[in-house]
Amino acid sequence: MTIKGDVKKVVLAYSGGLDTSIILKWLQETYGCEVVTFTADLGQGEELEPARRKAEMAGIKEIFIDDLREEFIADYVYPMFRANAVYEGVYLLGTSIARPLIAKRQIEIARRTGADAVAHGATGKGNDQVRFELSYYALEPDIRVISPWREWEFVSRSDLIDFAEKHQIPVPKDKRGEAPFSVDANLLHSSSEGKVLEDPGAEPPDYVYQRTIDPEQAPDAATYVTIGFQKGDAVSLNGVAMSPATLFTELNRLGHDNGIGRIDLVENRFVGMKSRGVYETPGGTILLAAHRAIESITLDRGAAHFKDELMPRYAELVYYGFWFTPEREMLQAAIDKSQEHVDGEVRLKLYKGNVIIVGRTSENSLYADDLVTFEDDAGAYDQKDAEGFIKLNALRLRTLAMRARRGK
Repeated sequence: MTIKGDVKKVVLAYSGGLDTSIILKWLQETYGCEVVTFTADLGQGEELEPARRKAEMAGIKEIFIDDLREEFIADYVYPMFRANAVYEGVYLLGTSIARPLIAKRQIEIARRTGADAVAHGATGKGNDQVRFELSYYALEPDIRVISPWREWEFVSRSDLIDFAEKHQIPVPKDKRGEAPFSVDANLLHSSSEGKVLEDPGAEPPDYVYQRTIDPEQAPDAATYVTIGFQKGDAVSLNGVAMSPATLFTELNRLGHDNGIGRIDLVENRFVGMKSRGVYETPGGTILLAAHRAIESITLDRGAAHFKDELMPRYAELVYYGFWFTPEREMLQAAIDKSQEHVDGEVRLKLYKGNVIIVGRTSENSLYADDLVTFEDDAGAYDQKDAEGFIKLNALRLRTLAMRARRGK
């Protein structure tokens, strides 16, 4: 194997799993460089200390394991949820929104350790390679990026296993065959793709689901929950103030127990192909419903409708990996401006996969009883005014109708 000698030190996004362990050794062999490992705790629910031990066994001297859960929710998930961002109508962008944070931290570590390159384990067919690399270049334009899946000679799972065994990299028994599907998880969601899920016409097996119980097996009694908001962000649960990550963890538990947040989708990847996946976003599904509910009484109609026009563009930017861009920041500024008065509480009922809004209150509410009631004694709304309003709005329609009549 020819050594590429133009890289001195590389920061690898390292999970400690088989694939990234192979990548670690491959980098050492192929580039003859020093490797720094970085493992992010984004709430994926796995023990991360084994990653440290595996890195030490591979001779790694600089090992970073960072708890990024609070930063992930506060600085990435919450800004996205202020926009009510949903890609193609269903996907709450759980994987997409995690990538810019991982990339940002990798670049920070590269600067700190004097590394001249970064590496990731995303394949050459997916979106993640784009998200990682766009973020790298936006933050450090001269950084060298190594994408092993686009470079190495391995063409099959058996090739990877052979390489691992040759270099005494432990291969768990469940990794020796083809994995039934691949999983990515963080505090916002889990996604399952590939293999048994590749046929979009086949129902997913029950064992695919990671974060939720079957709605049919959920309790027969509804669970009520109250979420408090300040400036569009969730800050309390059932009257108890919580940090962003703590609150999200609790929402995930409630969502799990009530079978909430499952979606089976076929999405359009940025790289041009369609893919089928099963995504679970229990806490996020609850939060999205609650946020839209508090906005319904605190946002002016024009602001609310304009936000909904911006949302697909915002969601697309996140999905494609354009987080660190002027256009996303411009949209964020507009969205954050809209949230200045989005304060209050929303009461929800969780029941067998459903999130049902049962109440919303706010000191900043624009809902006016004296305007909507049929018992209008205060004279706040004169129904006779509606006649002129309707005639003015009908003027162009009447003109069009008269022209159509003449054409006959």
